[in-house]
Amino acid sequence: MLQAPFGEADALATPRTLREDLGGGAFVLRHPEPLQPHARCVGDWLEHWAQTTPDALFLAERDAQGQWRRLTYRDVRERVGRLAQAMLDLGLPAAKPVVVLSDNSVDHALLALATMHLGRALCSVSSAYCRLTKDHTKISGILDTLDPAAVYASDPAVYGTALHAWRSAGGRAPVIVGGDAAALSGALPFEQLLAAREGPGVAAAFAAVRPEHTAKYLLTSGSTGLPKVVINTHRMLTANQQQIAQVWPFLNRHRLVLLEWLPWSHTFGANHNFNMVLAHGGSLYVDEGRPAPGLIDKTLRNLRDVKPNFHFNVPRGFDMLLPFLEHDEAAARDVFERLEGVFYAGAALPQSTWQRLDAVARRVRERPLWFTSSWGATETAPAVTGVHWPIERAGCIGVPLPGIELKFVPVGGAHEAGKLEMRVRGPTVFPGYRNAPELTAQAFDADGYYRIGDAGVLIDPARPERGVAFDGRVAEDFKLTSGTWVSVGALRLRAISAFSPLAADVVVAGHDRDEIALLVFAAPAAATLTDAQKTQLLRDGLRALAAAGGGSSQTPTRALLLAEPPSVDAGEITDKGYINQRAVLERRAADVQALYAPAGDARVVRA
Repeated sequence: MLQAPFGEADALATPRTLREDLGGGAFVLRHPEPLQPHARCVGDWLEHWAQTTPDALFLAERDAQGQWRRLTYRDVRERVGRLAQAMLDLGLPAAKPVVVLSDNSVDHALLALATMHLGRALCSVSSAYCRLTKDHTKISGILDTLDPAAVYASDPAVYGTALHAWRSAGGRAPVIVGGDAAALSGALPFEQLLAAREGPGVAAAFAAVRPEHTAKYLLTSGSTGLPKVVINTHRMLTANQQQIAQVWPFLNRHRLVLLEWLPWSHTFGANHNFNMVLAHGGSLYVDEGRPAPGLIDKTLRNLRDVKPNFHFNVPRGFDMLLPFLEHDEAAARDVFERLEGVFYAGAALPQSTWQRLDAVARRVRERPLWFTSSWGATETAPAVTGVHWPIERAGCIGVPLPGIELKFVPVGGAHEAGKLEMRVRGPTVFPGYRNAPELTAQAFDADGYYRIGDAGVLIDPARPERGVAFDGRVAEDFKLTSGTWVSVGALRLRAISAFSPLAADVVVAGHDRDEIALLVFAAPAAATLTDAQKTQLLRDGLRALAAAGGGSSQTPTRALLLAEPPSVDAGEITDKGYINQRAVLERRAADVQALYAPAGDARVVRA
């Protein structure tokens, strides 16, 4: 039996959507319910909970001794006021953003909230630009583009070299650091800012914040150059949480308890998850682990300790947790004990991963687990659609949220294959890219819809309320020499499931060739397999895909298991765990050539 959160019949809104046909195969989906009033700005949430539930836990993280450092809503509001006053005292230029170089942490959250409380713009930059590379060209270019009022670096040992390189090249802005400030010449210690005493200037600045004011800048992945700077207004952020609450009514009755690793430099972790906790007075524990070797163990430890009631993750995160949960029943019981729902986004979830998660949950608990998802982008704050009903399998991304218009437009070259590009209009869509009017103009169609670049298809054309299925990135699809279009997104998911438990992810090759081939990244479970077992799993998977049919556009003929994992530094994978198909194909051109070599390559497995 499918289950709603908290076992409540009214925990989720009834799925509804209206369809308007536009002609030529295009149509628009809308939620029939209007968007209800929402908070003026992010700071209104903090003020509300600091007054109504001041002693409730808001933020927690482990200290150097491994114990949880906990802050209540009263604690957070008091520190936000101090930091805001310190920024006023520093005389930071109001038109420039405060830039944060840090992994998720309580201090990161405090500085972000203080910045937005003053009506200033915040920009959290991915730590990968400093942590995972010795080449500081990109982070210097990002800082030059942002022209910050101040830069916060949580750890001089991690970020000091990059900041020194930027300042040596002419970068100018006050630098605030956590930890040993003496390690970076001229830096201000974060603790010094916390020593300020809040004055009336903070309240005056807060009262002047308007919904249309910029709350933060978020950076796109930048896989082909410097990232684009996406403007996020307060209206975008607060409207999006109201939209979600209207289809997830349980949020207004039950306090969320989350363990969060998803980086706050990205919209999923920062806008969707952090804001959901803050908007509804919940508790957020910062997870110092992540889906990576040596760090996933920390996530498992924290999950067992915190026992969150919801778990938000990307498919790679679930994939790395599964071997632990499948082989340790006590760990699985701890993790699933209080879970009401599992939410995946950032990339499509393979059905094999869904089935494995469901199997573990059924083994250790009686009540079925609710699986849910959403879809959106950095430019949409982020949620555009949401699943707010029980579903039986992966693939559905829900229906449009209240206030959203979702337009489907046939893609020119792929019309014969039924490919439909999705475009978005509504109060949560961004006003544009910072200082980039041409890019902004290109991002919207003539009717003001944001061209997100993803494709979708109705699960049941006769009943649009059954939801939309993600159909891949439009730009990733390609033609074989036969002229047949290959839907990369759909094939990728089928291949990962066919190669289970060997494959963590798959990259599809075959542009302007006769046949499709696959580059395969190994899953953690593959470490226990022999070479012969890996070869057999690839061969069996290829045969299963062929037997399933779908013609040449969905039937790969060969595969190559890659020895090297995807590289964040090379742009092959984001720090959320999403594979960049184009970057992998370009960087591993030699492996692609091996797939199609006439003489054959010993590493290539054929069906």
